[in-house]
Amino acid sequence: MDIKRSDLPLLISLDVLLDELNVTRAAKRLNISQSALSGQLVRLRDLFNDRLLVPSESGRGMVPTQRAIDLRPRLRDALAHLRDAVYSVPLFDPATASRTFVVAAHDSVFTMVGLGALEAVVAQHNPSLRIAVIPATSAQLPEQMERGEVDLFLGDIAKAPDSLKVRFLLSDHFRMAQKIGHPRGNTCATLDEYCALPHVMVSQTAQFHSPVDDVLATLHKSRNVIVVVPNYNQIAVVLAHSECVATLPIQLLKRYSSIIDILDLPFDIPPFNLGMAWHARAQFDDGHCWLRKCFTDAAALIS
Repeated sequence: MDIKRSDLPLLISLDVLLDELNVTRAAKRLNISQSALSGQLVRLRDLFNDRLLVPSESGRGMVPTQRAIDLRPRLRDALAHLRDAVYSVPLFDPATASRTFVVAAHDSVFTMVGLGALEAVVAQHNPSLRIAVIPATSAQLPEQMERGEVDLFLGDIAKAPDSLKVRFLLSDHFRMAQKIGHPRGNTCATLDEYCALPHVMVSQTAQFHSPVDDVLATLHKSRNVIVVVPNYNQIAVVLAHSECVATLPIQLLKRYSSIIDILDLPFDIPPFNLGMAWHARAQFDDGHCWLRKCFTDAAALIS
C-alpha cells in the first residue's frame, strides 16, 4: 500500500466500521450518508487490496477479514495517538519540563533585567530546564525566532524588529561612573571637566564614537575616549583599575556599586525604554509565557 494515497477521513471511517461492523450504524456515527460510507469502503478495499469487511452469512451486519482483524488494534492505537497530538495540550511545569530557552541580548541588558529571570530558572532545581544567552547582533533575528532558534529578544524597544510582538519592561537613564576613591573626588563633574576626563566605552568594532558623543556634538563639545572594550561588564574592571570614567545606564551601574561611584551627568541624555520581543508563533506557548513572566517580574523589582 502506498501510504501517500491514504486519506485520513478514510482511516477514521474504517475504524468506525470495524467497531460497528454495520454500514448503517457506522454512517450514523460518522454523520454521513450510508451511500457515502459505502463509497468510502470501496476506496478502502482498493487502498488495502483487501475486502476488509464482507456480508455476514446471517444477513445481519458484516464480518472482518483476517487483514482487518490484524489491522484494527494498530489502527485504533494510531488514531488515538493522533487525537492526543491534536487535542491534548501539555501543561508547562518548570520544575519538570525539559526545555532550553535562547535569549538574544547584549550583556548590559541581560545584566540589568536578565539576572532575576536567571534566578527563577535556577530556582527550579531542574537540570533539564536551561537558558542560553546569545548576542543580539543578528540581522536575521525575526527569521531565527520564526524557526524557533531564538525565543526572546531583550533590548531597546526602538530597535526591536517591527514584525515581533513587544512588551515594555522599564525605562533607564544614563549616569557617569568612576572608581571609588577617584583622585578627582566624588562630586559631579562640570561639562568641561567631563569632556577632559579619560573615558572608556563599549564597541565590538573598535569604534570610539557612540550616541553619547552625538549628544555632546549638539552642545559643541567632545569627550576624550581612550579605551574601548567589547563588553559592557568589562567596563567595571577598567574603572576599578584606572582613572577612566564611563557613561552607562544606571541599572547596569548599580550592579557594581560596591566598586564604583555613580554620579549625575552635567548634560541631559534622553532615557531609553527596555523591552522584550518575541515571534507571534510563541504568543500562547505555556513555556514561553512562563519565560516572559520571569523577565517582567525581574524588571518590576528594579523599575
